[in-house]
Amino acid sequence: MDRNFARALALVLKSEGGWSDNPADPGGATMKGVTLANFRRYVKADASKADLRKIGDGQVATVYRRFYWDAVAGAELPDGVDYAVFDFAVNSGPGRAAKYLQASVGVSQDGRVGPATLAAVRARPAGVVVDQLCDARLAFLKRLLTWATFGRGWSDRVRSVRTDALLMSAPATVSAPVQPATPVPRPVPTPPSVETPAGNAPAAEPALPAPVGSGVPTAAKAVGIFAAVLLIAYAAWHHIAVALQGIF
Repeated sequence: MDRNFARALALVLKSEGGWSDNPADPGGATMKGVTLANFRRYVKADASKADLRKIGDGQVATVYRRFYWDAVAGAELPDGVDYAVFDFAVNSGPGRAAKYLQASVGVSQDGRVGPATLAAVRARPAGVVVDQLCDARLAFLKRLLTWATFGRGWSDRVRSVRTDALLMSAPATVSAPVQPATPVPRPVPTPPSVETPAGNAPAAEPALPAPVGSGVPTAAKAVGIFAAVLLIAYAAWHHIAVALQGIF
């Protein structure tokens, strides 16, 4: 039920600080935000200021839970809204915090966070309720006569509460781990295939062209050679014949 109480209390105590006994503070002496009146009411009836200054962490938690957290139904409010209302209650009283919450969600302002108030709060986005409540709270504080004294601190406190409450109200998201991209192998170029003769014998080298004039003579060449021989023989015979005529 009190899923956010410890977290909200830690944030509240950061704003409340330690010992304070400022005469201008209408709450009187306080230690870690616990007034002497509340310390006497919930912890030690006859406590003195000295006793209050020595208050333990367990006693602090008891006062905050009973007087503030339970009074505004903190365990039943949405995340973020619970802290914003709780801190408002600690700073300005549970009744006033409850009424401003009710005004923010449009229900009757009786100062008690009951079923109608809870239903109206849950029907709205938590972040919207937080913003409306913090705006109304800051406007209320600015109207107080002690704003000139405490205004700067109150303004910083409301701004811090708004920021933390909005963070608490944001839905948690779980991101899936990013898987590294699988590299796509590049295709390896395939060299052109060379057909190999059967039996894996080496491929025959291409035949070179035969040199001109080589090889067996054809019939035409043979006839030409024969004719040339006849002409030579005829020329020789004619020469001999002419020579014989000169003699005889």
